[in-house]
Amino acid sequence: MIDSDKLNRLLSRHEAIEAEMSASPDPDDFVRLSKEYADLNPVVAVIRELQSTLEEQGGLQEILSDQDSDEEMLELAKQEVIENNQRLEELEKEVKILLLPKDDADNKNVIIEVRAGTGGDEAALFAGDLFRMYHRYADLMGWKIEILSASDADMGGYKEIIATINGKGAFAKLKFESGVHRVQRVPETESSGRIHTSAATVAVLPEAEEVDMEIEDKDIRVDVYRASGPGGQSVNTTDSAVRITHLPTGLVVTQQDEKSQHKNRAKAMKVLRSRLYEQERQRLDDERAASRKGQVGSGDRSERIRTYNYPQGRVSDHRINLTLYKLDRIIAGDGLDELIEALITDHQAAQLAALDEA
Repeated sequence: MIDSDKLNRLLSRHEAIEAEMSASPDPDDFVRLSKEYADLNPVVAVIRELQSTLEEQGGLQEILSDQDSDEEMLELAKQEVIENNQRLEELEKEVKILLLPKDDADNKNVIIEVRAGTGGDEAALFAGDLFRMYHRYADLMGWKIEILSASDADMGGYKEIIATINGKGAFAKLKFESGVHRVQRVPETESSGRIHTSAATVAVLPEAEEVDMEIEDKDIRVDVYRASGPGGQSVNTTDSAVRITHLPTGLVVTQQDEKSQHKNRAKAMKVLRSRLYEQERQRLDDERAASRKGQVGSGDRSERIRTYNYPQGRVSDHRINLTLYKLDRIIAGDGLDELIEALITDHQAAQLAALDEA
């Protein structure tokens, strides 16, 4: 049973914020209060329904214990008690999930990096398929996607593509996509019809603001050079391409898609800041590793997370042992949400189990 005192404190805090907002605080306080109020709204709505259902259950118990209640009334009350008990279980679980510790990055925008892995041309084609899947999914969610840089492969697809995805809850939805994605299919170039296995890696990073990750000028080296295209040909007549090296960690980010050196530097800094932010998040996660046993993946890019088997039309997520025979819909983007929701549910179940054991 959930601590009722904790629930009452949340209700009181919600009412107090409402009163403070009505008192016309200064703009900065109003923004802060509005955010806290909006964050509390979902859990407060469920708490109120929980309390209302508990009150209704009390009234039904009175009917059942009343000697003067007629048979028809008793039967009706018994049925409603059963239904209410089921609803109470659902509401309690809902409240517990809403009260789970939040990932501070869940509401951030995303930087997604897709790279061809083992498998040559086929891996690059698969990387292109994955990126289009995420692009379509972002469109369906109403998110905005912008390509930061792309390295096209000779036969199609990408050696590497990096993009930002901006939208409410983007990181919360996509964070479990990090890892190695494997494809099993017959390449178009394969005359004998043999099934090949190739792979692509996906990294999903929360987009870091300067306030999240401050990078000092003394910690970076910036090199500029002339951008080049396929075969080494010059695609720009000025030194607009930028390579930024983060000296303490050795992380290197290059950017050459824009004609402006200033724009390339800004994009490269955005990617570098997000990689460093995710690196720090990973370090903190590793420190808490003992409490994370059984949760969905770690987001480790070297972890094989999913297989897309074209001959069988199936997609298997190895972290939660889920197989869906909807490959066409998933790779098209409109079926991806079923996989994502299953991963989120499994993650929440692991968190709830950890709380129960504590």
